[in-house]
Amino acid sequence: MNDYNSVFKKHLCFASLMVVSISYQTAAQSQDETLLAQALERFRIAMVQPDSVVLADLASEDLEYVHSSGTVRNKKDFIDEFIKRWTDVTNVTISDQTIRITGDNAIVRHRLVADSKKAGYPPVIDIIVLMVWRKENGRWKMLARQAAKIPGK
Repeated sequence: MNDYNSVFKKHLCFASLMVVSISYQTAAQSQDETLLAQALERFRIAMVQPDSVVLADLASEDLEYVHSSGTVRNKKDFIDEFIKRWTDVTNVTISDQTIRITGDNAIVRHRLVADSKKAGYPPVIDIIVLMVWRKENGRWKMLARQAAKIPGK
């Protein structure tokens, strides 16, 4: 009977450690998802109400930002995109967003619909977006963004 109790206690201890480990990982990922979702919301707002400090804070120094037109921008040009109103939107709605975090990297996909007031642009921009975010010094930074027109639209 003692051997059975000993084996049972070892299994119970191992199972308890696994539950604690899984709970910790889930909580950490949930916290990362929350922090990333907050960064994404800050970006959505900064697209409508451009703020160079916010945009600079959200962007990695290594940023590659690809506009739906195919224009490639670095961090400085990404900030100018909104500050100089090269993209000038009055409302941005995000839908069908997915966030997948792997370590210090995250892949975000969504559909973006925006009202545009820029001459030469359609009045409503409707695109799909793929972003890669990287955690740098504990903060989520946009590393890459690729926007594309929706096929068949």
